[in-house]
Amino acid sequence: MKNKILLYALMIMYLSCSKSSDDSNVYQSITQTQTPPTNTTTTPTNTNTSGTSSTTTDTSFDRSSMLVFWADQIIIPSHKKFKEDMESLNSSVESFVNTVNEENFNLVKDNWLAAYKSWQYIEMFNIGKAEEIYFASRMNIYPASTDRIDLNISNRVNDIENPNNYSAQGFPAIDYLLHGIAPTNSEILDIYIKSDESFEINNHLKYLKLLSNQMLELTNVVIDDWEKSYRDSFVSSIENTATSSINLMTNDFIYYYEKGFRANKIGIPAGVFSGGTLPDRVEAYYKKDVSKILAMQALSGINRFFNGLPFDTNSTESGLSFKEYVDFLETKKNETPLGDLISDQFNTSMNGLDELNDDFTIQLDENKIKMLEVYDKIQAAVVLMKVDMLQALNINVDYVDADGD
Repeated sequence: MKNKILLYALMIMYLSCSKSSDDSNVYQSITQTQTPPTNTTTTPTNTNTSGTSSTTTDTSFDRSSMLVFWADQIIIPSHKKFKEDMESLNSSVESFVNTVNEENFNLVKDNWLAAYKSWQYIEMFNIGKAEEIYFASRMNIYPASTDRIDLNISNRVNDIENPNNYSAQGFPAIDYLLHGIAPTNSEILDIYIKSDESFEINNHLKYLKLLSNQMLELTNVVIDDWEKSYRDSFVSSIENTATSSINLMTNDFIYYYEKGFRANKIGIPAGVFSGGTLPDRVEAYYKKDVSKILAMQALSGINRFFNGLPFDTNSTESGLSFKEYVDFLETKKNETPLGDLISDQFNTSMNGLDELNDDFTIQLDENKIKMLEVYDKIQAAVVLMKVDMLQALNINVDYVDADGD
């Protein structure tokens, strides 16, 4: 019996020592992977994509100046332009409510499209107050819930703050009110004229005014926060932590590219995730013939931000940016600079978009393969940014996307 106890004790001691040694090796491996020595080149094995990438690690990149450039030359100016366009939209809605005629109706539609185009340049900046108030969800969830919109109109709803109403507001809801509540433009206009005598303002006009007012109010909340307080805290957060500005902005940028742009605008309507096309999921579904231009505007904003092009000018001179950062780190993939690969892929995707029909619903009906090919071009940049760029910048992904890489 004593011999068995002794043997058992020796086995426990052996296994304990073995486990301690294994844990030490694992810890050492993780530590070396996360904190490579300064000014050294690493060539990691990448299981998520073909080829290898190399990066020279250096902590002297001017992260502070990049944040200042982002805030002052891109983010705040693009929000100001969007605010101007929203003010024009809201003003035209007021004019239409006061005088229902075709001229005012067409002006509302023109200003809706102008503001929708401007929106494509700021939707990616879901950070700070925008994230806090669910700005993107309240401005551009599509498809719009037409059943809820119709119910809200019938009930003369005055409050659409509840999250259940997010799909009944914003640009897609106005799209439905301007282009989708009847088959023709004249029939839609008649709906706004017919019930003028029933109430001080008819139900459809009332809801249209409610939507445009709220969209402008939300825009003011976001831009006021940037100008009054958030800008200073944003540019001063230069650390490399999970909650620092660059890390948050990087994750939000890639998430928008992957989900808001790639999946929502192209992949979901084309049936990438469902096995069949879903034309009603196209952006601006009721206007129809602007889905391509909205996607191209979004990609233009993505490309300009990545390359550090100022919003207010057409200058090709870039400021500090993601591309400057990975160029500074001498990051390469298969011997080609990573920043060039990403920029080239954006251009390839833009060329692919340009070849599609202006109306994505027609494109899906006539030749969905071309849209799927554009999706593949867009997808290629997801891997370059989500794997190679994040690895170079030593930033972890802070979200999980069911669509995969």
